[in-house]
Amino acid sequence: MTHLAEKYLVIGTGISGIAACNLLQKNQKNLVLFDGNDQLDMVAFKAKQPSLADVEMYVGKLPDPVLDSITVAVLSPGVPTDLPMVEDMRKRGITISGEIELAYQMGAGSLVAITGTNGKTTTTALTGEIMKRHFDDVRVVGNIGIPYTQEAATMTKDTVTVAEISSFQLETISTFAPHVSAILNITPDHLNRHHTMANYIQAKEDITKYQTASDVTVLNYEDEVLREFGGKLHHKVVYFSSARELEEGLYYKDGVIYWNRNGATEEIIPVNELQILGLHNYENVMAAVAMADAMGVTMEEIREALRAFVAVEHRIEYVCEKRGVRFYNDSKGTNPDAAIKGILAMDRKTCLIGGGYDKESTYDEWIESFGDKVKLLVLIGQTREKIAECCKKHGFNDYVFAETLEEAIDRCYETAASGEAVLLSPACASWGMFKNYEERGRIFKEYVRNLAE
Repeated sequence: MTHLAEKYLVIGTGISGIAACNLLQKNQKNLVLFDGNDQLDMVAFKAKQPSLADVEMYVGKLPDPVLDSITVAVLSPGVPTDLPMVEDMRKRGITISGEIELAYQMGAGSLVAITGTNGKTTTTALTGEIMKRHFDDVRVVGNIGIPYTQEAATMTKDTVTVAEISSFQLETISTFAPHVSAILNITPDHLNRHHTMANYIQAKEDITKYQTASDVTVLNYEDEVLREFGGKLHHKVVYFSSARELEEGLYYKDGVIYWNRNGATEEIIPVNELQILGLHNYENVMAAVAMADAMGVTMEEIREALRAFVAVEHRIEYVCEKRGVRFYNDSKGTNPDAAIKGILAMDRKTCLIGGGYDKESTYDEWIESFGDKVKLLVLIGQTREKIAECCKKHGFNDYVFAETLEEAIDRCYETAASGEAVLLSPACASWGMFKNYEERGRIFKEYVRNLAE
């Protein structure tokens, strides 16, 4: 099918859809905005988004004549690529794109992109802070909260973009080629969207798909899938390991992060100089160091940024202490593997709050990680019965149900003794009870801070 002129369809009216529309407008592109929710009030939406007041918009269903005029469909990350509507567009010869592909094509400068099941946000934030020590114009974008499309229009050849990229976003790339990419780890997640583990792995690995011989990829040596994948790449690979000394690469040993390269060993930093806890965070640090080094940041600038960096919000974030009980917000622990890292970072008996939306995860390894550390597990949300069954299977019987997050916090506070901890690390998504994990974490922190001593 031939089209007379380029016309973009933006699907989704969330933060990334709005940013995509604004970017297309700035580039004087012809566009249509669509949302599948037929209950969406277009008048109210446009009143809130005056920049989109004149944009052609449809909700519920897109008329065929409009669909026939479209050349490129820009999917928001939350829109599955296998929807019947998307399949229909493919058959019509419409190019299926996404928000990060659009931003990449319309942006400028150098790109560092980070994916992985866990650790993305911390590593992206840390890498951004390191880059700011060396470069004048650094943009930290993507899944971390600022849409890539929001920043693309004002980028120059000197801009350095550090982007947190999800598997959903990687499903719709066609030219996206970071100068430096990192895959931190791959464990089961989002299988309700990707359907199989193989599909999920492929989506993550695709971050390297369009990289060239002069580019760099940073990989976790302790992830067997990634170790094997690194051997297939035709550009430079830098490995990091939290479990063994590498002949070539970064590694953690006896409280210190080192880098072996070209036959020499360099001490990067003792971890007691860091303000972030846990082995998983040392992995994040190693990945950030490798990426910054590949971009030409000096080791002294890297060390300064590492010493100054504090934990990102909602990731094993210390909240406060009440009558000797320490409270930690790990609302970003939205899958079992992330939540295991939350448990491992605790250095005391812990009352744990878990449960939420069902992403078709399994919880065996999470429950096995409790050891004798978890004193009580309080379960909330859609998955609570499923997790309780898994607890019984593993002989862990110290669990109770709560109807709300607040009730769960109260139960933990009653149970925890002075010198112990209360940890929100749900191993599940927040949907159903909360808008997102950020809202869940903020409610947790607010309620905890108001607890009576």
